[in-house]
Amino acid sequence: MTSTSTAFAQAKAEGRAALVGYLPAGFPDVDGSVEAIKAMVAAGCDVIEIGLPYSDPVMDGPIIQAAAQQALDNGVRTRDVLRTVEAVAATGVPTLVMTYWNPVEAYGRVAGSRVRHSGVERFAQDLKNAGGAGLITPDITPDYGQEWIAAADAHDLDKVFLVAPSSTDERIAMTTAACRGFVYATGVMGVTGGKQATTDVVGPLVARTKALAPAGLPVGVGVGVSTGDQAAAIGQHADGVIVGSAFVRAILEHPGDRAGYLRALSSLTEELASGVRRGA
Repeated sequence: MTSTSTAFAQAKAEGRAALVGYLPAGFPDVDGSVEAIKAMVAAGCDVIEIGLPYSDPVMDGPIIQAAAQQALDNGVRTRDVLRTVEAVAATGVPTLVMTYWNPVEAYGRVAGSRVRHSGVERFAQDLKNAGGAGLITPDITPDYGQEWIAAADAHDLDKVFLVAPSSTDERIAMTTAACRGFVYATGVMGVTGGKQATTDVVGPLVARTKALAPAGLPVGVGVGVSTGDQAAAIGQHADGVIVGSAFVRAILEHPGDRAGYLRALSSLTEELASGVRRGA
């Protein structure tokens, strides 16, 4: 079992869903993001997703876009993301990177047009060296991600692909067969930070995914979860509850006030952690 699947298994043994928290690296700054994520871990997150800021985040709504743009404006680079992974993984919590594909494919380029190594292979090696557990890749599917699958397998990294309410049974079976760690099920059709996920959509999607997935593969539900009550409801169906925009919003609402946003993050995490336990 990978560290991610172990965290899901431990939560299951406690009769609850795992709580997965997301923040972009470099937001509000690199050191601030490390401190923020550590606060989330201390308050109850079982698994962490660290976002790699990107200029064209097609899956993300305005809240996460604003955070990613702030990080980019501050000059954050992939090396800063890996430094953040290293600092967070040192806490012992499974730490994945949520990234669009282009930065991974372009990683490792040197002067001119030469590439010392495959960007994908080098990224996998450097992520492993930093203590990272794997990647969540929202804009590639397994049939277009063979280079990443090979690199992840070579370095024993998790491969988390996405399924959606619109996914056909064939796509769900193909996607879950390629996953390791867990599969990410989107609770709504749309970008992050928009509509709320509801059990009438999530329940059937999780049931269908579990029926088509390899036995034992955890299903995490994200997009549209922001409160303890939602975490409780979604946690009755899913193995993991994934929260991103609500954590980002907690920082955006306390600009320049590190103590204030750390308190807000801790309070929100405690609420969500209580929710997944209440939903058991």
